[in-house]
Amino acid sequence: MTDFSKILSKAKEMEAKMKESQEKIKNIKVEGISGANSVKVILNGDGEMINIEISNEAISEGKEILEDLIMAATNQARERLKAKTSEEISKATGGLAIDGLKFPF
Repeated sequence: MTDFSKILSKAKEMEAKMKESQEKIKNIKVEGISGANSVKVILNGDGEMINIEISNEAISEGKEILEDLIMAATNQARERLKAKTSEEISKATGGLAIDGLKFPF
């Protein structure tokens, strides 16, 4: 019976750590940059774009190039967010892989 108590205790501990990690993830801000600082995108922990900066030089490059720069900066920010999110979840789970857990998107 003590083994079950230990398992239950560990599960509650992990649940608390996951809740703490979820709060930390919400507060994450990551930056993606493209075109030698021509475009900068900032995403929050939910993957929402909270800021975008576009240089005058990038604007003068034309629509297609500007679209590519925005896409590249956004993709870089998303990759950084995935890495930070995975790192935070790994801390909470002690490196234990949880199948099917995709966070935040």
